[in-house]
Amino acid sequence: MEWMAYALATLFALLGLACLLLLAAGLPGTWVLLAIAFVIELIDGWLLPGDTVVTFGWGLLAVCAGLAVVGEIIEGLAGAAGTRMGGGTRRGMVGAIIGGIAGAILFTPLIPVPVLGMLIGAMLGAFAGAFIGEATGPEARGRQHNLRAAFGAAVGKLGGTIAKLAIGIVMWGLLVRAAFVL
Repeated sequence: MEWMAYALATLFALLGLACLLLLAAGLPGTWVLLAIAFVIELIDGWLLPGDTVVTFGWGLLAVCAGLAVVGEIIEGLAGAAGTRMGGGTRRGMVGAIIGGIAGAILFTPLIPVPVLGMLIGAMLGAFAGAFIGEATGPEARGRQHNLRAAFGAAVGKLGGTIAKLAIGIVMWGLLVRAAFVL
């Protein structure tokens, strides 16, 4: 009945790739990946044959949870740092976050390259969100300032997303390897 274990591992690997696509869109793909692995770890005793069935192990899941937290911190700091380095305010940072998510969702169909389209959409959205946030604030400082803050937000979003995607790939690799090792 080893085929069942390999089928489960293959299904997890494919779902994990979809989670990596979520990351490129600025969505919580690392947490979805971790949740899927957690559920599999809970039910693998019922699905797979054998007395001591462990798909991932709780230690590996804890390590991956730590990596997910590190990814969130890096992404948050990178986006905020980019906006701040561009001279942006808190309002611009919030606009960049909201715009990044909206841009990834709205612009992706316009750029039909799977990961690249989401990433470009997220960057354009972060740029637009930061620009609008800065321009509509009570202390708006002019178009040049708004453009500088928006550019910083886009660069920060790109850097944070790339770092979080790299962490997600490491998590996916560790979990997939564990799933295929019987």
